[in-house]
Amino acid sequence: MYKNFLPDEYVKDVYQLSAEALLAKGVKGIITDLDNTLVAWDRPDATPEIASWIKEMQDAGLKVTILSNNNELRVKSFCDPIGMPFIFAARKPLKKSFKLALTQMNLKKDEVVMIGDQVMTDVLGGNRFGLHTILVVPVAKSDGKMTKINRMIERRIMKKFKQKGLISWEE
Repeated sequence: MYKNFLPDEYVKDVYQLSAEALLAKGVKGIITDLDNTLVAWDRPDATPEIASWIKEMQDAGLKVTILSNNNELRVKSFCDPIGMPFIFAARKPLKKSFKLALTQMNLKKDEVVMIGDQVMTDVLGGNRFGLHTILVVPVAKSDGKMTKINRMIERRIMKKFKQKGLISWEE
């Protein structure tokens, strides 16, 4: 059961992921969470750095889609100014939205990575769907109400992984 919560990779932030390295692994597409993965959950728009990182990925030929559990207004207002495809109200970790993202990108599971900051939604959903999952440190120290509950559960899961020697990084 716990293996579904274990990410394939762990990085400090998305800037640790280069287009060249992803392409070298055969990656053609990125599904990424929005809140606390790309920007703080309460920041309405993309930072210049995030917009640049997304453009770098796209310029290298990678397809990028934002998959968020947040509402349409939140996700659309972030994505539209930078021309990003998105899926809102995704209900991660359910598989349906991951399947929709792959269909929209016209890619196969083994060609796509899932990047997110939450074990309970991003990693669990990506793993259950069969994607390569990459966990990032949350951009902000604060979270929305529901995410705070998820974080408490995540800490317990991560502690178990550490005790079993399944992870070696520090939080």
